[in-house]
Amino acid sequence: MEEKNCPPDSVTYNELVAAYVRAGFQDEGAAFIETMAQKGIMPNAITYTTVIDAYGKAGKEDRALSLFRQMKESGCVPNVCTYNSILGMLGKKSRVDDMMEIISDMKSNGCKPNRVTWNTMLVMCGNKGMQKYVNRVFQEMKNCGFEPDRDTFNTLISAYGRCGSEISASKMHEEMIKAGFSPCITTYNALLNALARRGDWRASESVVLDLRNKGFKPNETTYCLMIQSYSKGGNIRGIERIAKEIYDGHIFPSWMLLRTLVLANFKCRSLVGMERAFQEFLKNGYKPDLVLFNSMLSIFSRNRMYDRAQDMIHFIRENGLKPDLVTYNSLMDMYARAGDCWKAQEVLNGLLEGNGRPDLVSYNTVIKGFCRQGLMQEAMRTLTEMTNRGIRPCIVTYNTFVAGFSARGFFQEVDEVISYMIEDNCRPNELTYTTIVDGFCKAKKYKDAMEFVSRIKEKDGLYGEESMQRLVSRIRENMES
Repeated sequence: MEEKNCPPDSVTYNELVAAYVRAGFQDEGAAFIETMAQKGIMPNAITYTTVIDAYGKAGKEDRALSLFRQMKESGCVPNVCTYNSILGMLGKKSRVDDMMEIISDMKSNGCKPNRVTWNTMLVMCGNKGMQKYVNRVFQEMKNCGFEPDRDTFNTLISAYGRCGSEISASKMHEEMIKAGFSPCITTYNALLNALARRGDWRASESVVLDLRNKGFKPNETTYCLMIQSYSKGGNIRGIERIAKEIYDGHIFPSWMLLRTLVLANFKCRSLVGMERAFQEFLKNGYKPDLVLFNSMLSIFSRNRMYDRAQDMIHFIRENGLKPDLVTYNSLMDMYARAGDCWKAQEVLNGLLEGNGRPDLVSYNTVIKGFCRQGLMQEAMRTLTEMTNRGIRPCIVTYNTFVAGFSARGFFQEVDEVISYMIEDNCRPNELTYTTIVDGFCKAKKYKDAMEFVSRIKEKDGLYGEESMQRLVSRIRENMES
């Protein structure tokens, strides 16, 4: 072009920059900005924004922010697209305070935030459950004189819903109507999302009724949220009603809907409902993910259906999925419940040999297996291994040892565990002391049980008088039975 006396202008360079970043060459695109400056052609906001956005999408936040600073230092004023790109990038990293600074920078540069700006902020804050920041963004919107449209109201309702504040979500719904915007299916689903998080299925049913009365038809999201609401609220009948509609062909059995149904039944510990939903999932030709397989493995393990649990392990491998920590923990739990504590230990060893990272649940499960079999030395060895790996015991860990020692009449060891718990700032709870009292009563050592209760205050001065009386009553009930 230059040889033919047709030097490239800013539009030409912008097209070249865009072509490079589309091909994944962000650094080369950034290099053209330097070339433009050398040629006396001032890069504009489009030039910088194109590369900044590409860096952000590639996860190269530091380079994006560096180029953003370079842009401002060169005298090029960012436009609303530049700022929105930076906000979207920071939002992915939950850098809320930095996002608020960008909003301030926008205002100081006379760049008015638009609907995309506010919605980006609200979505990020809502997804992270940061209600304080949702409130702050909403206040900033008002300060800037921005009048929310229906999409922004829906985003606000959704953000408050994800923060678990159905009251604020409902208030936004009311403000939306006052502003003259009619609710749509997105609005209703946003309200349902807020209610589902609390398990308020009665209020959810009212929302669906209103939705239908307004002439809308529930969609996949609506039904999924209703199932979640019933699940969280422990209403298995509600789940069964929707399941029947799906199985009878009145609701389309989508991948997401059947997956939600499986997990809801798992949460409610409904083995029959979960099995039926899983079979429907397979019958429709859907491929289960690891979460579904792990859930099925866990419920079979809890119901001592070890053959079915083994089938799930085969399914996982046949589907080319790699077992994760949840899978290994479920396997260990299955063997521990079956009394095969050494097999549980073997699974733990396999996890370690495969460079896996067992967590507190992993070790607690193996410890539980050994304690149930009376292998207290092995349980202690596992505890030592756990603490050596930097994993701190919790109340479940200690209560497992208390149960193991009490069941075998090793009450001196029980006293040592209690002392260690208090020293470790892990206070015994009512289950701890009840387990010990039951151990004494099982051994017919009622006098020792009473003496133990009388000594609790010496070691644990925070233990309440009412709880003490419940323990005494428990001992007396055992003596009379």
